[in-house]
Amino acid sequence: MTAIDDPTATATATAGRGTGTNATRVLGIATIVMMGWLVLFGLVLSPADVNQGESVRLLYMHVPTIWLAYLSFVVTAIASGMYLFTKKHSLGWDRAAGASAEIGVAFVGVTLVVGAMWGRLTWGVFWQWDARLTTTALLFVTYIGYLAVRRLGGTHQQRAKRSAVVGLLSVLLIPLVHWSVVIWRSLHQTASVLDTDGDIDMDGLMLFTLLVGVVAFTCLYVWLVLHRTRAMTMEDLLEDSGLDVALDARRAEGEAR
Repeated sequence: MTAIDDPTATATATAGRGTGTNATRVLGIATIVMMGWLVLFGLVLSPADVNQGESVRLLYMHVPTIWLAYLSFVVTAIASGMYLFTKKHSLGWDRAAGASAEIGVAFVGVTLVVGAMWGRLTWGVFWQWDARLTTTALLFVTYIGYLAVRRLGGTHQQRAKRSAVVGLLSVLLIPLVHWSVVIWRSLHQTASVLDTDGDIDMDGLMLFTLLVGVVAFTCLYVWLVLHRTRAMTMEDLLEDSGLDVALDARRAEGEAR
């Protein structure tokens, strides 16, 4: 049997090519450069804050990671909607939704850890049952649940449909998290960049550093999503090829009888 005839060999050969392309390599280099700039400006060049002192440097990771978490889950919802409401019900949309959610969960995890460090320096404790912290933790747990739903049994299409419904519903938590500091009395500070009148309330170099962080983590997000989506495609190919082999073996066993 040739590799063309053998589905397992075909899937393995596809996986062997990896998930990288010239575009992702360029994006990876750009991400490394931007992260280097973030470290330089965040730790060395930007000034300490008048009120928060050196702890403000955590802001340059905290804000970009929660922004990317929001973006990740919005992308998950959009991709879920595209899977459900387009005629082809392409599994490519489902894979994009799953990849984005996985990375979003990682970013929320980083947000919670960095936020706890900031809380220890500012409030004297790692955790308070503050509205922003509690709703962010709820968002984290919700999307862990979404990833668990993706692991439930069934065909690719059955799993994708269940996941898409959960992905569309879960994104409704994001406005609650974002506006929690306004809806409830909160220890957490309000908007870091704009004041209540909508004017920029941040030192110019600090604002530039924050923007560098947002760009750097956005590049990282896109790079990770591209690789993870391709990896999920390969996983599906290997799973399908294994099923084909099992069916062929069962068919051959039946013919032998």
